[in-house]
Amino acid sequence: MKIMGLVSEFKTFAMRGNVVDMAVGIIIGGAFGKIVSSFVNDVIMPPIGVLVGGVDFSDIKITLKAAIMNGAEVAEPAVTINFGAFINTLIDFIIIAFAIFMMIKFMNNMKKKEVAQPAPPPAPAEPSNEEKLLAEIRDLLKK
Repeated sequence: MKIMGLVSEFKTFAMRGNVVDMAVGIIIGGAFGKIVSSFVNDVIMPPIGVLVGGVDFSDIKITLKAAIMNGAEVAEPAVTINFGAFINTLIDFIIIAFAIFMMIKFMNNMKKKEVAQPAPPPAPAEPSNEEKLLAEIRDLLKK
């Protein structure tokens, strides 16, 4: 019986709007990450590589141990520190973080505008016939 309760509780949790919204955000974020990675690797890094002297950043690495060759075959691959790939990933992160920052800033500005515009005050209610009659009597007594 506890398993059924657990399944029911999980179903309630998974079907809440927040979880579904978060899942959509994660999927879109993953796709956005691929777009940014392509932008960095295919658009930004080639011109930077040309400015630096024709270097492809993704190929920059420090070889700790050379590959051991057995004729034309690689018996043991080289051990390298790929800091060029790290630089590409770091630039990806900076672009994604900036884009998210700008999106959140835009959303916060929209919320501030909603809060800053107070609702117009309700129109005063039409006085009842009794109040109108009393006002007329008051005005006549003033004269």
